[in-house]
Amino acid sequence: MSALLTDLAAVWDLVRPVIGIALCLLGVSLAVIGTAGVLRFPDFYTRLHAASVTDTSAATSLLVGMALMAPNWMVIVKLVMIWVFLFLTGPTATHAVANAAHMAGLQAWTRPGKGAPQPATSGDAAP
Repeated sequence: MSALLTDLAAVWDLVRPVIGIALCLLGVSLAVIGTAGVLRFPDFYTRLHAASVTDTSAATSLLVGMALMAPNWMVIVKLVMIWVFLFLTGPTATHAVANAAHMAGLQAWTRPGKGAPQPATSGDAAP
């Protein structure tokens, strides 16, 4: 039984960095996708949504990947504390910014022909 546990521990020590690297690459990919969403989406609210969702998921993936590659428990505890901070403050800040935009009267973008206001462009400005 102890030989099996020793073998499993040896396998885990070999697999752990590979899984950590894969999760870090996934986090980087999610961050790039979020950046593309911020650049591509049509209005403030959809851009904010793309940034906030991918920010939280990319940070989670990166921090779990780094925790798997961590050399000791103290580093893992610090990474968990960073994750808790980001998990609590990211969505809260996003909600506060969206609420402030809504209270300021910023309208959401709709497709042309639906009767809702469209975002102003430089050609729409009044003289």
